[in-house]
Amino acid sequence: MVKKWWKESVVYQVYPRSFMDSNGDGIGDLEGIISKLDYLEELGIDVLWLSPIYKSPNVDNGYDISDYQEIMEEFGAMKDFDNLLENAHKRGLKVILDLVVNHTSDKHPWFVDSRSNKDGKYRDYYKWRKGDEDEPLNKWESYFGGSVWQYDGRTDSYYLHLFAKEQPDLNWDNQCVRNDVYQMMTWWLDKGIDGFRMDVINFISKAEGLPEGKTAVNSAYTIKEPFTVCGPNMHRYLKEMNERVLSKYDIMTVGETPFITVDEAVKITGHDENELNMIFQFEHMDVENNENGKWSDQRFELTKLKDILSKWQYGLNNAGWNSLYWNNHDQPRVVSRFGDDTRYWKESAKMLGTCLHMLKGTPYIYQGEEIGMTNVYLENIEGYKDIETINAYKEFTELGGLSKQAGLNRIHKRSRDNARTPMQWNGSEHAGFTTGKPWFEVNPNHLWINAESQVGDKDSIFQYYKKLIRLRKENEIIVYGDFKLLLPDSKELFVYIRTLNNQRLLVICNYSENSIDFKIPEDEDLIGEPKLLISNYIRDQYETDICLNPYEVLVYLFDGKVC
Repeated sequence: MVKKWWKESVVYQVYPRSFMDSNGDGIGDLEGIISKLDYLEELGIDVLWLSPIYKSPNVDNGYDISDYQEIMEEFGAMKDFDNLLENAHKRGLKVILDLVVNHTSDKHPWFVDSRSNKDGKYRDYYKWRKGDEDEPLNKWESYFGGSVWQYDGRTDSYYLHLFAKEQPDLNWDNQCVRNDVYQMMTWWLDKGIDGFRMDVINFISKAEGLPEGKTAVNSAYTIKEPFTVCGPNMHRYLKEMNERVLSKYDIMTVGETPFITVDEAVKITGHDENELNMIFQFEHMDVENNENGKWSDQRFELTKLKDILSKWQYGLNNAGWNSLYWNNHDQPRVVSRFGDDTRYWKESAKMLGTCLHMLKGTPYIYQGEEIGMTNVYLENIEGYKDIETINAYKEFTELGGLSKQAGLNRIHKRSRDNARTPMQWNGSEHAGFTTGKPWFEVNPNHLWINAESQVGDKDSIFQYYKKLIRLRKENEIIVYGDFKLLLPDSKELFVYIRTLNNQRLLVICNYSENSIDFKIPEDEDLIGEPKLLISNYIRDQYETDICLNPYEVLVYLFDGKVC
């Protein structure tokens, strides 16, 4: 058991554009984040993760970077970031930044030069291929729709972009690219940041020759092009990055790794592999997927969700390290997705938080999750901002023949914009997010779902999350205990045990709106006087036969001492 500070931490993700606006222009900014550091300190989090704050044309909300060492003007200036870093560190909060180096913006100076000069230094910083203007090199599909190949008449060539055409992929096979990326990373770490979350980092190595591929199935995923994921040089490049940069600092690193397998995750996060600390996998985020991919309106199946999460708990146990999350800037709100955001809003939000935080791994809280923010349902496509959502809607309606309402129904549940509505600070106009016109529509339910109403309420979701974080710091078993799933076939209950030395932690989660009978197992070494650590209903005494309330959760700690 190798103890590390980043294993024992709780991370809070801020999407700066939607967190807090300090100057009334309707867009969140760095000064706004600084103004809410006391709120984050009270919650008890350890690490603040900022989604991209770099200079960007904002085609993909900051994930298209035109200058890695400048701040987006809408967010402020470098002096504001320095102020944020200083104030966070004064409060004992570490700060990690997004590292987006699979691709840049097409406005980045590297690409501007690359597309204009076939013989220049930066030409080979990107993947260019000669081809017929009317016939791309192969049929690879962009993750945002359409071909990955964009024809550029300046040099009569195509460039590769796995995402938007304004996000050309860097050529990581070029050592000069890697050197420049490492230099930039070192610059930020020397400034004092505490680590990186690395965007689609397992996409940096593509198959040699960029061959035509077939759709490949990987567990619950469908990979459009397997030749772009975990390519032949990925591990070599990550080890080089670790040797050149990461190993020289006591930092936290987490890789966003879509479509990854457990075996590949172990190779990245293993203690002796010298790559990254942990990864984000997305298998549980695709649990509802069907023939329409993520744009499914079906309800998730708990047995599938448990099977996926358990696979990762077992697979990385003592071999690597898990990141635990329900929400982020790309996912719908968990209480609307896996809970009940109406009748049992508070109960299901607390249950979902507990179920996640009691698993083995480092928990992540996405802004607003700690107050139970929900999905938003916009009445027309003009209200949406996310490029992926807009492209999908056009595909459903203009190409697929769906009506406008049917197209909206497809995107409502899974749109990335569900996570990007402004943070709900209070019940005033615009939820206290801005004094101006917000860049994105505020969820109307901010009138009763907001931070101000919850901070001082002992029964609130906020106070419940605060207790979850405190329990993690007080009980080593929550961080380092082994995992065992019980009742794998139950369609309503998610029950598991954590084990550390003689201690046992029993976690009982009801994922339904029904009352469910549950009997404490007699054959799991649950020895000693049980202590109720946390629950979302009032329980006066320990019982071996329990009638669980709708969306109830109970966590018992058994000390292992024979009474």
